[in-house]
Amino acid sequence: MKLSRLAVRLGAILVASAARAQESKGTSTVINFDQEVPERAPTGFSIARTGGGAVGRWVVKAEKDAPSAPNVLAQVETDSTDYRFPVAVADSPWMKDGKVSVKCKPVSGSVDRACGLVFRYQDEDNYYLARANALEDNTRLYFVKAGQRREIASSSGKVATGVWHELVADAQDDHLQVFLDGKRIIDAHDKTFSGSGRAGVWTKADSVTYFDDVAITPR
Repeated sequence: MKLSRLAVRLGAILVASAARAQESKGTSTVINFDQEVPERAPTGFSIARTGGGAVGRWVVKAEKDAPSAPNVLAQVETDSTDYRFPVAVADSPWMKDGKVSVKCKPVSGSVDRACGLVFRYQDEDNYYLARANALEDNTRLYFVKAGQRREIASSSGKVATGVWHELVADAQDDHLQVFLDGKRIIDAHDKTFSGSGRAGVWTKADSVTYFDDVAITPR
C-alpha cells in the first residue's frame, strides 16, 4: 500500500512538471484549423462536456467568411439540454497568467446562442469561463467548480448572431479581464483557480457556434 501511494504521488509530480514545461512565456500559440481535414474532429484538442445531455460534436468546417480562411472549428450538436456545456480544449500549452483569445460566430440556437473561452482548465468540471451570448446580449465571466457554474461578473451589450466577434480573456494572478471586439467590458478579481491549466472553447445547450484563430499567450 505504501509503495502504491508513493507511485501515485510520483505520477502526480511528473504530470505537474510536464504541465509547467509546456508553458512558453511570451510565445503565442495560434490555432487556425487550416491544415485540418474538413468534417473531421480537430487534432490536438480534447473533447469534453460539463453537465448533462449529449457530448458536443466538434468538426472542422470550410467556411467562406472564416477570419483566417479556409477552415473554422464548429460545434454542431443541437441537444437542447439546458445545463449542457460542450468544451473543446487544446492539449497544449498550459498557462497560468496570460491571454487567450478567439474569433467566434454565434450561428443558431433557441435555448442558447453562446460562444465562450475556457482558461486555467483542469478538467470538464473545473475551469474559468468567459462567454458572450447573442440571445441575451451580454458577456459574463464565470468559474466552474465541481461542475457547478458561478457568475463572477457580467456586462450588457450587443452580441450579434451571424457575425464574427473577438473574445479575449486576460489573467494575471487573481486579476481577470474580459474583452469583446477590442473593448474591455469586465474587470474582476477571483481566486478560485490559481494554478496553470489548459485553454479552449465552449458552448451551451443547442448553440451552434463557429470558432477560429484560438490564440494562447502565456505571460
